Amino acid sequence: MRPRPLPLPWLEPGEAFPPVSQAWGGETEAPGLLAAGGQLDVPTLCRAYGHGIFPWFSTGQPILWWSPDPRMVLEVAQFRLHRSLRKTLRRFELSPGCEVRFDSAFEQVIQACAGSPREGQDGTWIVPPMVQAYIALHRAGYAHSVETWIDGQLVGGLYCVALGRAVFGESMYARVSDASKIALAALVAFCRHHGIAMIDCQQNTRHLASLGAHEIPRSAFVRHIEAAQTQADPRWRFEPLYWHDLMTASAEST
Repeated sequence: MRPRPLPLPWLEPGEAFPPVSQAWGGETEAPGLLAAGGQLDVPTLCRAYGHGIFPWFSTGQPILWWSPDPRMVLEVAQFRLHRSLRKTLRRFELSPGCEVRFDSAFEQVIQACAGSPREGQDGTWIVPPMVQAYIALHRAGYAHSVETWIDGQLVGGLYCVALGRAVFGESMYARVSDASKIALAALVAFCRHHGIAMIDCQQNTRHLASLGAHEIPRSAFVRHIEAAQTQADPRWRFEPLYWHDLMTASAEST
């Protein structure tokens, strides 16, 4: 029989989150679950991310807040640029109709991600209240889209949250082969250029692990984001030279 977890705190709007150490442990049926309730406004979301907490819930559920231990992260210096993806990026970089854009179609990206379930899940967690909340977060300057464009068409991308130089990956999608991987590689290249060491991946998936992501203790993750969010925001714009930096760094590490 599983140990009975602590009662789940119910948050009133504006109420502070409990310490992440109170999240349910790995021996429970919902490891990482911290609290329920509250609201999805911009200040609450910024407080949550700043403490290593994120919302994740389905239709018919209250807002649920999570802080898993361990935490899946991608240290950008450990990004695995596999040979096949390297070839794809070279072709993409050299093709006149191919480009990466930041923040030109955030609402399209999040809506597309909402229609693409996470690995191992049947439905989406990006329910309409989440979509509206992250659009507001984007308009406030804290959420960004990384977009893969081919011949004027948006074919894939991802969106993330950023507080200073703490970056939290959220979801990605692809309409053509490798479009989401191109967007992730672009985000890694951007982070490398701007001295952003780590991208939060929240939960362990085989796909992310294959690209170099791994788990670290929650305490180490929280220490990292506490320091990173105090640093100056980078300018969220992609430059083609970032591809060269990524290719060179990856070649030197192989």
